[in-house]
Amino acid sequence: MTTFDLGIFAHNEADGIAALFDTLAAQDVFADADVDVRVVLLANGCTDQTVALARAKIATLPAVVAARIEVLDLAQGGKSRTVHRFVQEVSRTDATVLGFMDADITLPRADTIRRMVEALRDRSALQTFTSCPVKDVVHDDLPTGFVGKIIAASGGGLADFKTAICGQLYVMRSPMARQIGLPAGLPVEDGFVRAMMLTGLLTASEDLTRIDGDEEIFHVYESIRTIPELIRHQVRIVIGSAINSILFAKLRRETTSQVEAHEMLMAAAGDPDWLGNVIKSDLPKWPHGFVPFHFLTWRVTAFFRGGDKSLRRAVLLILGFGFDAVVYVLASLRMMFRQSAGFW
Repeated sequence: MTTFDLGIFAHNEADGIAALFDTLAAQDVFADADVDVRVVLLANGCTDQTVALARAKIATLPAVVAARIEVLDLAQGGKSRTVHRFVQEVSRTDATVLGFMDADITLPRADTIRRMVEALRDRSALQTFTSCPVKDVVHDDLPTGFVGKIIAASGGGLADFKTAICGQLYVMRSPMARQIGLPAGLPVEDGFVRAMMLTGLLTASEDLTRIDGDEEIFHVYESIRTIPELIRHQVRIVIGSAINSILFAKLRRETTSQVEAHEMLMAAAGDPDWLGNVIKSDLPKWPHGFVPFHFLTWRVTAFFRGGDKSLRRAVLLILGFGFDAVVYVLASLRMMFRQSAGFW
């Protein structure tokens, strides 16, 4: 028997919360006698009707499903704070597998969650199994204009999802998850969790045998539709990655074992000012300032290291570098003039 707790993270999701529970209720994991499943909706910092609509919808679900779902109305928002609370306080102490799911995705296949749990059950080397993220414009073959086609093709695609944690949907063995304390305010908490999980809290080299995925086990999310949205999204990613890099450096500098790293992270998670204080003390950093240069130059580096030097790829490089420059400047300005820690 696998004891499985699934945390669903929602912040002002009133418009889609009913659809979420429709897709969840169709999951065959609820009928699996080998999985003791519990679902907790963690509505955090909501100012709309997310909680009321969720409870109303749950009341209409089949009893076997509704009995396994709880709704928590948390006053404080923030993804990393809420994930930490789910892992350390809300999940059952005897849960062997924990699931992490955003409230704004859909699950077209009824076997998605069950197969993710089974992957950890059947493969002892795995610590994490991640769902394959698929954009709605791709999955549903939605009509898009020229800008939409560019956005649909943007990002890293699906090539590396098996070795990356997609924070929208993944599962992890609970002992590993409970080793990772999450400071409040992390903009990119899934990247932080990935690094901690693969390296044993930065005490060893990355072990990619700990993580996997399958293209047939996927979820669908709403694609960004406009260039300004894409820029805002990328600014957040760059800021989060820059913050993660200084946290990794601090852990390596000030801890010498997994036990010490765990203790530092748990203390950090209990101090809402910890992350902001680290940012103020460690950034800006000579010579790159608030954001390392490699976030600006990675396309150029990849171009000259690759074999394809065609005119088409050169033009794409110029356009991509221009986009990266805008993102780099905006991310640097936000780090300089706004409080980034705790913003998300």
